[in-house]
Amino acid sequence: MITSTWSLRRVHAVDDAQIDGLADVLIDCVEGGASVSFMHPLTREHAAAFWRRVAQGVGAGERALLIAEDARGVCGTVQLILDQPENQPHRADLAKMLVHRRARRQGLGAALMHAAEATARECGKTLLVLDTASDDAERLYERSGWTRVGVIPGYALLPKGGLCATTVFYRNLGG
Repeated sequence: MITSTWSLRRVHAVDDAQIDGLADVLIDCVEGGASVSFMHPLTREHAAAFWRRVAQGVGAGERALLIAEDARGVCGTVQLILDQPENQPHRADLAKMLVHRRARRQGLGAALMHAAEATARECGKTLLVLDTASDDAERLYERSGWTRVGVIPGYALLPKGGLCATTVFYRNLGG
């Protein structure tokens, strides 16, 4: 059994140190080839600007942000986009689940998923949706009880170029 070396929590306000740590995780994931909406090389300024926009959404209650930290700082994160159209108040999008390469294979991805689902329930959400371009993430989502809807070929570019498909999943949380 793996003993976790990180802690996980929801943040309701994001400070500069957290933005810096989140930028580190995003840059690491893009450098590692993750298709997470950014191209390589990802500058620190561009990554920090993204997280400042996320912080505004968190402050406005439009997003829930969970952060995992280890002895070296932020090592993982996931978001729930809570602000949905008025005919979808029961739904949230799970977005930007990122785990720094130093923290992988320690159960952090599964912990982030479970925490995101619990947070969604606390926020009154009963349906979650996500898309992913990662085979590793697909296996995690399926093990976590998510239902695979299908694959969209040629959906996005990989960080260093070339098209990749995305797989869409949903999770019914009950209710």
